[in-house]
Amino acid sequence: MTKLRIIVAGAGGRMGAANIRAIAGHPELELVGALDRSGAASIGKDAGLLAGLEPLGLAVTDSAEQALAQADAIVDFTAPAASVALAGLAARQGLVHIIGTTGCLEAENDAIAEAGRAGARIVQSGNFSPGMVALTALVEKAAAALADYDVEILEMHHNLKVDAPSGSALMLGEAAARGRNISLKDHSVRVRDGHTGAREPGTIGFATLRGGNVIGDHMVILAGPSERIELSHRAQDRSIFANGAVLAALWASRQPPGLYSMADVLGLND
Repeated sequence: MTKLRIIVAGAGGRMGAANIRAIAGHPELELVGALDRSGAASIGKDAGLLAGLEPLGLAVTDSAEQALAQADAIVDFTAPAASVALAGLAARQGLVHIIGTTGCLEAENDAIAEAGRAGARIVQSGNFSPGMVALTALVEKAAAALADYDVEILEMHHNLKVDAPSGSALMLGEAAARGRNISLKDHSVRVRDGHTGAREPGTIGFATLRGGNVIGDHMVILAGPSERIELSHRAQDRSIFANGAVLAALWASRQPPGLYSMADVLGLND
């Protein structure tokens, strides 16, 4: 059996380590490279040792071209600019590109979509947990069924996370907006401070918490006049995201070029 050859971008980070462990332990995958940003402390170190494994004989590099030389796929939980650059390389080489990077601006998402049209097979998601993806489907249905209920989204992550709201919270917000056939961009409320006045009907509110080493907690609240529904998800280990990324890579390797989501991977858009 031919294995899917994968590199991990962001190899020195916590998600990079989780991705390395997931790939190294999978019978259908081969880790052929590890990439990190120039100047990172991980450069030159063994990827296996960084992930808490036995040495794998793969030194982390800051050269994307070198890392991609023998690759079929990239697993990328890094930063928006890095993901856009890698998407361009993936398009030129016809690679699978799994993007778990959050905090992308509209122009960056547009560039990633263009890479899918240009030859890359991209799965981009704010969260690769199958449970979270299933939750987004539930939120969409609940928001549609309870059209006059207020929607509030609460998320908490560790104290090193740099973007807010989280990509997962935005996924949930987009799901609620789809359920109501509205634009999240035009109906989201990100900040409340001071004398705000009454809540504007039809808006989708976000609250962001940061602290400790929380991996990811999310709750969607649908508040009606006499009841409140709370739909929640708590990630207990980063392996759930890494395993989802592996699932997405194997699925994308059998697809034509394009931009896909984890809902596509799980068959929720069929």
